[in-house]
Amino acid sequence: MSIEFRSVGKQFPDGTQAVGDFSLMIPSRTTTVLVGSSGCGKTTLLRMVNRMVDPTRGSVLIDGEDISHRDPVALRRSIGYVMQNSGLLPHRKVLDNVATVPRLNGMAKAEARERALTLLDTVGLDRELGDRYPSQLSGGQQQRVGVARALAADPNILLMDEPFGAVDPIVRAELQQELLRLRRELDKTVVFVTHDIDEAFLLGDQVVLLQRGGRIAQVGTPAEILANPTSDFVAEFVGADRGRRALRIERVGGADVVVDELGRPAGVLARSASQAEAGARTAPGAPAQGELAS
Repeated sequence: MSIEFRSVGKQFPDGTQAVGDFSLMIPSRTTTVLVGSSGCGKTTLLRMVNRMVDPTRGSVLIDGEDISHRDPVALRRSIGYVMQNSGLLPHRKVLDNVATVPRLNGMAKAEARERALTLLDTVGLDRELGDRYPSQLSGGQQQRVGVARALAADPNILLMDEPFGAVDPIVRAELQQELLRLRRELDKTVVFVTHDIDEAFLLGDQVVLLQRGGRIAQVGTPAEILANPTSDFVAEFVGADRGRRALRIERVGGADVVVDELGRPAGVLARSASQAEAGARTAPGAPAQGELAS
């Protein structure tokens, strides 16, 4: 499902202008990441999609339908939502947490529990954890349960509000890779909020870099933003102004090694199958396709 923001703005009762004038199209079955510092309005925008926050002006549309005409509770039950601290009900076991929305939607208890067990498989958790309480799980396990619960009603849209921000870096990297796998397998429209530009570039098909008040600094693919920052603000935010993103290739022991601006190895440049085949046909002594001639 596509999501469209049309000139939305949000001013809270205390006078705080969270979002000024924001317009954006989020294509169906892609991952769009809203990234920016605290106070830029990214979470406010995310919560407009499931009407946890209603805009002061403008409109949000899902597949062309203005969601202000939809019942907020029914809308929320049709959209998956994952927050930073999982938001699990502490007094309910893991299986019951995952089965919450299907049960609220009228699914029989046995069927809802079976679906919950299947979703534990989907997010890479042992089914035996279903009988535990959230407090008996690690932070990373709790977040996986939170993702399973968000997927329980098989939503077309998945909202994720800094879901990996409260776990350690190793677990965070694992959860990021898990999300990439789920995205390939489940084909959802994902809106992801983060303040981490590296996470945004890793996960996003479309990255929206925000300034205070929900002002868009730049929209594009990670490659487009890295290649052509549109302002000093963008260049500074992504690290391009300091050469932090500048990589080069060095030939080491017969392999192309990618190094950063300080000469630290960042990886090995792999050739595609077609390049390898072309290289096999290259005359001895000539640089193969995909390699640098010295």
